[in-house]
Amino acid sequence: MTAEMVAPAWMHEQITAEEYDSWSEEQCAGIEIVDGMVVVSPSASKRHNRLARLLANALDAAAGPDWNADTDFDVRLQDVPLTNRRPDVIVYRADTIDITPTRPEHVLLVVEVVSPGSETTDRIVKVDQYAKAGIGFYWRIEQAATGTPLVYTYLLDPATRTYREGDVYAGTLKITAPFAAEIDFGQI
Repeated sequence: MTAEMVAPAWMHEQITAEEYDSWSEEQCAGIEIVDGMVVVSPSASKRHNRLARLLANALDAAAGPDWNADTDFDVRLQDVPLTNRRPDVIVYRADTIDITPTRPEHVLLVVEVVSPGSETTDRIVKVDQYAKAGIGFYWRIEQAATGTPLVYTYLLDPATRTYREGDVYAGTLKITAPFAAEIDFGQI
């Protein structure tokens, strides 16, 4: 069995930003590009998707007119080599809704919900990539054995382009400026 029988050729070659931008939405769905190479992730669980959707809805409601919160679209971290990540939740400037691709300077917060198989990527790799890209806030949500998710928050240090650890929340998350919301994860 050859690699081509398992996956198409474009998954074994470095992809440029121009090539990626010419692909259809169907080709881009469910993949990320890291250092020009396609990374395919398995479908998320229902619990994972529900958690991301509820968080995005709460953030969107709290954001006011200047910010939007959504799920499931690319953030272009760099053009060469191409790196596109698809965070579980993205809070971005409302005035950039029609600008493609979404760039780090459009983004306030990215959230990753950790799933089995994504632990190292979400805890180490993406943290570093988002920080180097200059995204101000990163949240990582762990689905704890107790059933109530834990939310780990990080704040960018612009001088070092690294994140400082913030608070850890369990059960209820109170969001303050620029948002004002309270999210009860116990209902998930």
